[in-house]
Order: sequence, then structure tokens, then C-alpha cells
Amino acid sequence: MKLSLRHILRGITICLTFTLLTGTITAQWRADSLPGYEQRTLVMKPDYSGNVVATLVRHLTPQSTKRAVLYVHGYNDYFFQKALGDSIVRHGYSFYALDLRKYGRSILPHQDAFELRDITEYQEELSEALRIMRAEGHTELFLLAHSTGGLITPLFLHDTKNRDGVRALVLNSPFLDFNFSPAQERFVLPLLTTTASLMPNKVISGISETPDMYAQTLLSKYHGRWTYNTNWKKDHGHPIRLSWLKAIRNAHKRLQKGLDLQLPILLLSSDKSIRPEKTWRPEYNQVDLVLDVADMWHYGEKLGPNVQGQKIPKGQHDLFLSADPEAYAMAYRALFEFLDRHSSSSLPQ
Repeated sequence: MKLSLRHILRGITICLTFTLLTGTITAQWRADSLPGYEQRTLVMKPDYSGNVVATLVRHLTPQSTKRAVLYVHGYNDYFFQKALGDSIVRHGYSFYALDLRKYGRSILPHQDAFELRDITEYQEELSEALRIMRAEGHTELFLLAHSTGGLITPLFLHDTKNRDGVRALVLNSPFLDFNFSPAQERFVLPLLTTTASLMPNKVISGISETPDMYAQTLLSKYHGRWTYNTNWKKDHGHPIRLSWLKAIRNAHKRLQKGLDLQLPILLLSSDKSIRPEKTWRPEYNQVDLVLDVADMWHYGEKLGPNVQGQKIPKGQHDLFLSADPEAYAMAYRALFEFLDRHSSSSLPQ
């Protein structure tokens, strides 16, 4: 049968459209806003809010090593920790970071930032990022996850049976339970999550009139050392909806039963948690203001038989943003000792 040019072009268009919808085509690498890094858009399957993308970022320095680290950020967050990526590369690993859907570089105009209905939504971009890393020649893959990323990644490894071949997991102050009072945990949280199906978009916590106290410990314009895009990592917070609360609680309930992950896991946390008050105090730069360290250790030990950990004195919630010089250095020492111990060699191949 003879095909016209019009029919051929129509067929190509259909094929390309289908490929885009299934997430198998992504944009090529292009310059990132962080000097020395580049990014690549991952087109995911549309969800309840419409089109969805994630963004994979990588360090530009060529690496001959087969070893690579993928960093996964937390809630109200994105990858901006250039010092972390640079340090990992200097230590002989390739470095990648993932801005999850509806976060940071991946937020689309029609989306509500950080929206979530089920924790498994992020598994598509995690698998795609790891696939790309393998395709680029990396055979030893390590996950480094912070806060909510530390909730997402263990469940991802459990649900997928680690089919992507991750060698080891590092958890930086993982979000394994809400930092609520016993009464809130027992009565208020179940009541709120029960109504989430009826009112998923109901806002239960809004934007703060004053800067978040944790943000004040990080940003150089307040009491911290760092700068970042506050449109993406919001210093006044973002409305939290019932659908997000329910998704996180369901994830916590699954994880808290135990996961039996067989890969090596490093759990890092501060040695102390404080619930901040409205007035700034210097000690806020030396504690975890966001989560309860005791919860991290109680539930972290249930992740599998190969969990080891270290508490970092004077460390902050994101240990690799700690203001105290010794806490900052100690977090890196623990990270590199663990990675090297579970790598096939201590030198680039």
C-alpha cells in the first residue's frame, strides 16, 4: 500500500506523542542554574493534576568511576546543595540529584507545589533516574536521601524489591514519623486523615506570617550560612492539604511495621531535637528543629538487618547544612566511610 507524506508524518506524530506520555523520551542534558551542573527533564505519566515531569541533575565533572550517588531531597525542598555534590565528586563518585515531581525545577504552572496522594507516585522518576545512571556506565548505585526523601526511598526499595540494584542507602534525618504530641497522634491525626477522601484539597496548615524558624537557621539573610531559591524552598512554608497528610500517614504506617530491606543502610541524625518557639534562640542552629530524633532511631532500626547509624552532636535537620563546623565535617566523614566500605574499591576505576 502506498503511503502519502501526510500519513507518514501523522504516524510519526502519534509515535512521538505516545512515547512522551509513557515517559520514555526525556529532554537532553542542558545547563543548570547551579554552576558546574546540568539538568535533564524526565517526562512522567500524567496524574490527577495533569502533565507531570521530574528533573535529574548531574555534576559536570567527568568521572571514570563506576560508582554514583543519587540524592533525593525532602519536603519543601529541592537540590541546591552544591557543596554536597562537589564533595562527593571530589571523593571519587559521580553525583546525581533528583528534583521530584511538583518540587523545585519540576514544578509546572498548573501544579500545587508538593501535592501528593500516594507515596508511590515518586517511584516512576526514581526508577527512571537510576536507569539513566546505569545507561551512563554506573554499576554501583547509592541512594542518599534527606527527610521525606528518607521515607520515600525505603518504601521504593521495598516495593520494587530493589530491582534497580541499589548497593546501599544513606538516610539523612529521615521523616519516619510525624513530630506530633501523643494526643495529636492518637486522636487528631486519624480524624483528619479519615476526612481526606471527602475533602482532599482542604488546607489544614497555611503560610506563616513570619519566616519558618528552621529556614532562619539555614538562610544567610537570617541566622544561617546558605542561600537558595525561596520560591522553591519556601521560607514561610506552603499550605498543607489533607491529601498530603493522608499520603504521608499511610506511608508511615507501612514503614513502621518493618520492611526487611537487605541492603546496607546508614542512618544519620542530630543528637537532639527541639520544638522551636516563636523567638529565635542561638541553640536552634545546633539541633533538629523539624523532626524527633528518637522517632528516627525507633523506626529506622526496623528497616532491615543491616542498619547502622551515627548521631551528629550539634547537627541540624539537614546535617549537610549544619552551622557547627565539627557537625558539618562529621556528617561527611560518616557518609564517605560508609560509601567506601560498601563500594567494590576505595579508588575510582
